[in-house]
Amino acid sequence: MPDSISLNRELPIGSEGHNALGWAGMWMLIATEAALFAYLIFSDIYLAGQVHGRWVPETPKLRLALPNTVLLIASSFVLYWGERGIRTGNRTRLLAGLAVTFLMGAAFAIVQLDEWSNKHFTLAASAYASEYFVTTGFHLAHVLGGLLILATLFAWTWMDKFDARRHAAVSIGALYWHFVDAVWIAVFSTFYLAPYLTRS
Repeated sequence: MPDSISLNRELPIGSEGHNALGWAGMWMLIATEAALFAYLIFSDIYLAGQVHGRWVPETPKLRLALPNTVLLIASSFVLYWGERGIRTGNRTRLLAGLAVTFLMGAAFAIVQLDEWSNKHFTLAASAYASEYFVTTGFHLAHVLGGLLILATLFAWTWMDKFDARRHAAVSIGALYWHFVDAVWIAVFSTFYLAPYLTRS
């Protein structure tokens, strides 16, 4: 009888803590993606140093970009708050954190697309234009990937897949989102702040 009871019990889902294999995979992904962003930013800096005359065709406007940056950085804190909730078994707090983070990330993407539409240059206008659209576009693709991860984690949380002991997927997904936010700081500094510092 005891054997039949043990056979009918549900097996736990997911790995625990930092023993989860997903951690190694995510760190490898982040390392390769960070290298790609480093190459893109370095190429912008290098090409700017080779140009005789004006490199940036128009002074970047911070009216949308600065609040959008604050929004994206704030989303990391919201996600961290939600992640801390599941560590104590608070599924509702995780659901709220994931939902609000998703909305903030989606708003960032919409504002970025709106900002692109207001640019007075196109992708093929110059080397700078190519650097700007490729780098910010590459980042936007990562934001969209992050939104997909957040939506998946929300669905799994709704389905009660996580608890205080087993929630490694949440932490791994959150790590990716924090990486996307950190990369934007570098992109924002390069394409929005640096032109103000180098105008002379």
